[in-house]
Amino acid sequence: MLSKTIQEALNNQVLMEAQSSQAYLAMASWADIQPGLKGVSQFFFKHSDEERMHMLKLINFINERGGFAMIPALEQPILTFPSLKKAFEELLGHEIKVSESINAIVDLSLQEKDYATLNFLQWYVNEQIEEERLARECNDKLELIGDDKSGLYLFDRDIITMGNDK
Repeated sequence: MLSKTIQEALNNQVLMEAQSSQAYLAMASWADIQPGLKGVSQFFFKHSDEERMHMLKLINFINERGGFAMIPALEQPILTFPSLKKAFEELLGHEIKVSESINAIVDLSLQEKDYATLNFLQWYVNEQIEEERLARECNDKLELIGDDKSGLYLFDRDIITMGNDK
């Protein structure tokens, strides 16, 4: 059985995963209408789906442990970006916030000696290591590319396979 504090923390994480999914969906839609960014659009659509799956995994866990998973209302995400670089900076910032939130729930689980939740969250800890690495890698590549159109072309082409090794 989940304590009220763990249930609340996990429900807050459901919200965070849902917000991430929506934010990446908005990034995908924005990239989809930019000339030459179909690969980037596919990348963000895929990440939106992944975040939704993270949310569903949490919902199932909360309910299986005798809690009640709350489906949150969502705020409108950022819809447009001044540049591709800014969109990927936003992606990295999002992933860092998610990691911080997961780590806080891990800490709470340890404090409450809720080892089932602690064990469940290990998957998220590992996932966030990969998510942050991928976001940093994308930002590093965009920094290298700068305003080079041919580099941006290659980035758009290659991003479709980035992260497939996780």
